[in-house]
Amino acid sequence: MTEFTPTDRTKVRRKPDRGKYDWDTIYAILDQAFVCHVGFIADGMPIVVPTNYVRVGDKLFLHGSTASRLMKTLGSGAPFCLSVTLLDGIVFSPTATGHSVNYRSVVVMGKAEPIEDPAAKLAAMRDFVEYVLRGRWATVRPPTDQELKGTMVLAVPLVEASAKVRVGFAVDSDEEYASGAWTGVLPFKWTPGEPLRDPRGNQSVPVPENIQRYTRPQ
Repeated sequence: MTEFTPTDRTKVRRKPDRGKYDWDTIYAILDQAFVCHVGFIADGMPIVVPTNYVRVGDKLFLHGSTASRLMKTLGSGAPFCLSVTLLDGIVFSPTATGHSVNYRSVVVMGKAEPIEDPAAKLAAMRDFVEYVLRGRWATVRPPTDQELKGTMVLAVPLVEASAKVRVGFAVDSDEEYASGAWTGVLPFKWTPGEPLRDPRGNQSVPVPENIQRYTRPQ
């Protein structure tokens, strides 16, 4: 298999031509994005929480405090929806209603599985750190036993997922372009700024090359 099978929950219905179900597209978006939004039901109310994640093979991993409502709810096996979005540009149209954005997004439906094995949990924590910055794990103190006990790690098997992608210019009719408004696309790209040194850190340590030239995906 090289793609996900669309289901009633993941099939793109609005603008179906923008729907993508292949692994390459979906995994590339997940590997570039940094923050996901998780939607779930708690106490009868819909809740959406932003958090970070890491993809390892055909699974996503989430982590958080064992006291977190998000983690406790997902750890109980409750169904949820997870989404990520990358903004690629603002689309300027000749009409007010024709403006849009170019984007790449992914929606994942599923249930989470708590990781209980200490070695597997530690490995997942390493994956989280390495997702932030390749090579970082070797330069920092690993989690203590107490920190691991206070952290819940959840695995999300990637079974139901779809992507939606928009590219190009406005879709207004040719007649609309007779106006004097500028039309086109303003591209967006996530670009890191200059690293800011922590005043409590070791001032003799130079900024590592992988931080100076940071990019996504790692």
